[in-house]
Amino acid sequence: MDRIPMTVEGHAQLVEELKNLKSVERPAVIIQIADAREHGDLKENAEYHAAREKQGFIEGRIKELESVISVSEVIDPKALSGDVVRFGATVMVADEDTDVETTYQIVGQHEANLEGGKISIGSPLARGLIGKTLGDSAEVRTPGGKKSYEILEVIYK
Repeated sequence: MDRIPMTVEGHAQLVEELKNLKSVERPAVIIQIADAREHGDLKENAEYHAAREKQGFIEGRIKELESVISVSEVIDPKALSGDVVRFGATVMVADEDTDVETTYQIVGQHEANLEGGKISIGSPLARGLIGKTLGDSAEVRTPGGKKSYEILEVIYK
């Protein structure tokens, strides 16, 4: 199985979520199921069915997180430096058509959050930026068409 690149911060968040699911959410849903069983006929017991559905979601998420964590390759962006865009880099780019400046960090797919300025290594923008250096222009094919971005700053933090 291929290794999944992940930042130290992203790995820690997944480990914390897994810990919470196992130690808080799983025991809570077991109690909910037991309480719902006491209400009688399970065929028409909406609380029981909702708790079982929640349990299924929790167990599925636990398996997913365990799988991702087991094959993750943790990369510390602080240990990297230079002007070349690589995994973990925080990159300030300017849209060459609109001159709008935006900053993104290139992270693993399981920690991407566009609102938080974190884009997946597999996204069209990240793929277009990888390997470029400070001052380069990156051509990116997006669903909305072709875009050009100038790399203004590359930081590893």
